[in-house]
Amino acid sequence: MAELPALLVASLKPETRKQAEQNLNSISQQPGFLGALLQLVLNGSQERPARLAASIYLKNIAKSRWDEEVNPLPEQDKAALRNQLVPAMLALSGPTDKTIRTQIAEAVSLIAELDFPSKWPDLLDQLVGSLSPTDYNVNVGVLETAHSIFRPWRAQVRSDPLFTVINFVLSKFMVPFLGLFRQTSQLLLASAPSPNLPVVAQAMVLLIDVFYDLTCQDLPPAIEDNYNEFFGKDVGLFFRFLAWDPVELKSDPEDPAPSLPSQVKTGILEIAELFIKLYPDQLQKSPAVESFVQGVWNLIGANKLPSVSDDHLVSQSLRFISTAIHSGYYKPLFSSRETIKSLVEGVVVSNIALREHEVEQFEDDPLEYIRMDLALSSTGLDSGSRRLAAADVLRSLVGGGYEVDTTEIVGSFISADLQAYRSNPAENWKAKDSAVFMMTAVASKGSTTKHGVTSVNPLVDVVQFFSEHVFQDLQAPDGTVHPILQVDAIRFLYTFRNQLTKPQLLAVLPLLARHLTSGNYVTYTYAAIAIDRILIIKQHNQLIFAQADIHDYAANLVDALLTKVEVGQTPEKLAENDHLMRCTMRVILTARQTLTPTYQQILARLVNILGIISKNPSNPHFDQFIFECISGLMRFVVAGSPNTLPVFEQALFNPFTFILQQDIDQFIPYSFQILAQMLELHDRDVPEEYRNLLPFLLMPAIWQQKGSIPGLVKLLKAFLARDSARMLATGQVASVLAVVQQRLIPSKVNDSWGFELLNSVVQYVPPNDLQQYMKPVIMTLLTRMQTSKTTQYEYLFARFILYTIALNVEGLGPDYMIAVIEGIQPNLWSQVLTNFIIPQAPKVPHKDRKIAVVGVTRLLCQSKYMMQDAFIGAWPQAYQALIKLFSEPQHLSKKNDEDPHAGITEIDYEEQTAGYQAAYSRLAASEMQEVDPVAYVSNPQQFFQEQVDLLEKAYGPQVQALMRPA
Repeated sequence: MAELPALLVASLKPETRKQAEQNLNSISQQPGFLGALLQLVLNGSQERPARLAASIYLKNIAKSRWDEEVNPLPEQDKAALRNQLVPAMLALSGPTDKTIRTQIAEAVSLIAELDFPSKWPDLLDQLVGSLSPTDYNVNVGVLETAHSIFRPWRAQVRSDPLFTVINFVLSKFMVPFLGLFRQTSQLLLASAPSPNLPVVAQAMVLLIDVFYDLTCQDLPPAIEDNYNEFFGKDVGLFFRFLAWDPVELKSDPEDPAPSLPSQVKTGILEIAELFIKLYPDQLQKSPAVESFVQGVWNLIGANKLPSVSDDHLVSQSLRFISTAIHSGYYKPLFSSRETIKSLVEGVVVSNIALREHEVEQFEDDPLEYIRMDLALSSTGLDSGSRRLAAADVLRSLVGGGYEVDTTEIVGSFISADLQAYRSNPAENWKAKDSAVFMMTAVASKGSTTKHGVTSVNPLVDVVQFFSEHVFQDLQAPDGTVHPILQVDAIRFLYTFRNQLTKPQLLAVLPLLARHLTSGNYVTYTYAAIAIDRILIIKQHNQLIFAQADIHDYAANLVDALLTKVEVGQTPEKLAENDHLMRCTMRVILTARQTLTPTYQQILARLVNILGIISKNPSNPHFDQFIFECISGLMRFVVAGSPNTLPVFEQALFNPFTFILQQDIDQFIPYSFQILAQMLELHDRDVPEEYRNLLPFLLMPAIWQQKGSIPGLVKLLKAFLARDSARMLATGQVASVLAVVQQRLIPSKVNDSWGFELLNSVVQYVPPNDLQQYMKPVIMTLLTRMQTSKTTQYEYLFARFILYTIALNVEGLGPDYMIAVIEGIQPNLWSQVLTNFIIPQAPKVPHKDRKIAVVGVTRLLCQSKYMMQDAFIGAWPQAYQALIKLFSEPQHLSKKNDEDPHAGITEIDYEEQTAGYQAAYSRLAASEMQEVDPVAYVSNPQQFFQEQVDLLEKAYGPQVQALMRPA
């Protein structure tokens, strides 16, 4: 593996990345690779880029391949790496290795999530045994490792397995943790500063992080017993640290990074906020919250911390205040008018005011300005700005029952700011910015990212404020008012869109469209954001804007948006602003056939952009939206003008071929979905260009990328539905089944996709031709059931059997399936029926109820096997399962009046991950309405009665006797 360093460095360069990654993937299959990778990370004589790349590659293996079921990592290699990781973290504990150590810590976290404690029982013993009374560099390494293991608990749902792990950790870690906390506190709070003060302070930052981890789910008894040591009035460690500010650790005022004391205080206030939410009874045993409020006032009152480096601390201080108010436990603390006035005047107004560095950011780093401006401080994200945290305080006061005093006090500040603006608009534009921001905060009682403000403060008339103070900036020509005020106007409209009527929104849409042509980056981006969110407003679960509403200017909107995208000169710049492409997608999905006259120009521009960004994909959100644009444009244009399909195929086949040939893995899942969408638009004949793809689609290598599998399955299903005869003749059906048996069914992650493909095979391949394959397929399914069944797999297996029985395909009925299973082993069908089919049938989800009913009905009434002595004993049990299925008849019919395009508005793009290999990204616009596989049955109850009548004619009174026990 001597070439490993050179390959890793080559994987960092766009021009050599793909080949290097392929070579690395090949080498990674060799035994001992994990150990060689870690040794490279630890080898100080190697170049730093190679060591960093090795640490990232190791983390990515932990992320995507650690529990891989197909081509798994050797268990001995995994065990060896687990033993080496903690010593590696300690070996990297020096300050120069911090970046590399962060990657290894992430790898530890990912592996621990899967293997700890069952396969890694000595992990905590290694950590605790490494703690040092004197070497704080080592302690920092231990604490970083511990934090990386415990931190995921913060986001996890309470469960017995989680608490088993937490209790195991507490039993081994809590005593040494508390001992180190006390020792570190003594060193830092001593009158004489410690000689290694910075590293000891760094340890305290991590100790506070771990304190949060250990208390984020439940209050450990050891912390409850020592509560006063941390939260005691005046003498508690947390209050002493809030006042701790050693001169030796003061940072440069120009440095935007928070100082170590600032990080310590931020962490303490995060813990205080957590305790208000989870353990209010504990906090109320002492005046802890009152002391924290006083501590916050001493810290940030009267704008004492104006530096950018203190932004996180100030924001967290304000979030703590908001949470205390919102909890309702401390009404006496906040209820007086004087307190509210002091809060607004002392901490809210000063932190809402726009600061000079924010104005510079607006001009010099507009994307970061937008990201910060849109961040939700209420989520507790580090990115929450002072302004948003201050706004949260106002919202908490309004929502906490103090709206009369709060609205009146804030109203006086708003009036004063507006008056200052009117007196000198050019000089005092920041005053108006503050006024609009405060009005937005005080008027909002409830809001979501998706829907904007959902409930407003009844004491505020937002529409009147918009008309009198905001609309003028929205309609002002570029250059006549400060661009930040124009952005404020757009944001106000975007925030309160649900409070405006459809006619009012229609009146402002042309103004937003004009702002798309603005020369200011933030202005045109906010216009795109506002248009996108306005077009997705729903009332009574229906979109209020349709294609007729934007018919006159839809093409101009798309043109303006793509023009702004096309300004980018490099793949990275072109793809940086996903808000523009998202809005383009929304306009296309709303305009539908309106864009038919200009679709070719739009398609050509999208394909050109795609060609440029494919050289170096850099923004997953942008990628998702551009493929949605292409898919949505094709969906609606071809639906109205089927003769346009060849134009789409001619425009897209070459780019998609390039993507597949160059193995651009970020785009391959999307390409498969759109190829499937195009093939589905062919009723019968499959063009030769598609057939030429099939051998490539059935190569094992293409199935190794997890994100590609759903798109591949969708594409193969489209082939099977249209070309199964030719696939059978060329042996490609056997290849499809080989993929199912070898790649999909053995995998707990992909087994559902294997059943999807099997469903299509049994639906479209004639039963006589299928006969030779069915026995090995069923044996594969039963082998998986024996070796590693899951609850989901039992359901999928039962559904597949019922699906096959329910299909109205000549020659394919219940006895076909029973004969296959009996051919494996006599009386095996009885076991399958009683252990899986009968227990699972009543549990099927509502969407599958009809399939289950028809399948069980055909099994009971059309099977000769079921009336034989060997199997008739299970007949009444199967009938009971059917009775349960009939108990909710509303789920037994498919609605035909639903909008076939409704699903395209449902996807929530915020849930798309920011990492490429993480998950499958579904293209909503490419999804067609599901076809009912048992559409031949219109009334399942009537179908059952008809089948029972036929059965009685053949078997007479025996049938009634079988039904009687039910």
